[in-house]
Amino acid sequence: MVATTLVFASQDGISRHLASTYNVLMVVMIRYWFFAAFVIVLAKRQVGSVRAAAATKQPVLQAVRGVLLVAEVCVMVLGFVHLGLVESQAVFGCYPLLIAALSGPILGESVGWRRWVAIGIGAVGVMVILNPGSGVFAPAAVLPLASAFMFALYGLLTRYAARKDSAATSFFWTGTTGAVAITLVGLWVWEPMTAHDWLWMALLCVTGAGGHFLLIKTYEVAEASAVQPFAFLQIVFGALIGITVFGEILRPNVALGAAIVVGAGLFTLMRARRRA
Repeated sequence: MVATTLVFASQDGISRHLASTYNVLMVVMIRYWFFAAFVIVLAKRQVGSVRAAAATKQPVLQAVRGVLLVAEVCVMVLGFVHLGLVESQAVFGCYPLLIAALSGPILGESVGWRRWVAIGIGAVGVMVILNPGSGVFAPAAVLPLASAFMFALYGLLTRYAARKDSAATSFFWTGTTGAVAITLVGLWVWEPMTAHDWLWMALLCVTGAGGHFLLIKTYEVAEASAVQPFAFLQIVFGALIGITVFGEILRPNVALGAAIVVGAGLFTLMRARRRA
């Protein structure tokens, strides 16, 4: 899981680099073409055929999931460009808290008072990161927060879809519908890329597929609840890449706020694991 988070953090860094020069929609579109191809190949290996992987009892829900995730990726990459990796990753780390908060109205799950306290503490951590009133709370600061909300909603819809569809089916729809949706808008903003940046794009695609491959292998050998806390390492790796590669600055309020968010997130994961 540590290697997985490092690969995904590297993918974020490459996305930030490319999207600083080219349209975000085009960058994500090309990335999703490769991701969709990876998903199709994986579907054939897991369930025998594309038709079997695509078979679903809830096509509308699966399509909404796919579109929601690709939209979330676009918003997050915009956050990387306009806010930086350090602060974007710190704010995005609140998504487990949003999942806990939304699990009641969407999945009908019970959220105890301890987790509500943790959610409230996590919200304080986000405010510490954004530091409203200091000039930092710009419209760009909303991007990673919106992305976290979208990713939390995607996660909950995935759990809802799992009641009727297999994980292989959900993964197939995630890649394919996302690729179709982003292509419909991404082709309109196509622009030529340099040969050097095509190499970066190829690396972006490889890290995307490689990260998902490592994630799948991780869940094959360990329980999801056991490895999920390690996902917060992406905040650390993202911050290191932002500081060393892009010259970003880790402000004290961001470090403190991120620590609060991660602590609250780990507590909610621990409580969820105990209830499971």
